[in-house]
Amino acid sequence: MDAERARELLARERQRVERSLADLLPPPARDDLTSLDQHLGDMGTELFDNERDAGLALQLRDELTAIQRAEKRLEEGTYGVSVESGKPIPDERLEAVPWAERTVEEQARYGG
Repeated sequence: MDAERARELLARERQRVERSLADLLPPPARDDLTSLDQHLGDMGTELFDNERDAGLALQLRDELTAIQRAEKRLEEGTYGVSVESGKPIPDERLEAVPWAERTVEEQARYGG
């Protein structure tokens, strides 16, 4: 994959992740009574939503860190090469997962 296409893909993914993280920020606190829980089920729903959002935020931060590592590899001239074996990562994989660090087979062994 050429460097310009890689930059484009990584920039697009960085924007997506940063936008998604921003969307997960809690809404501003409200002083009126409509922000108070009115039912026990509301508390359960709020807890579920908070836990789900925390999990999503963690996943998104991991993706952002991986994107940053991929951008660094791009600068260093090692983008598109497995960090494990040094084998080329197929362009099809990089199109789907621009921050990929390993081939599909290596990633499967690695655990992801």
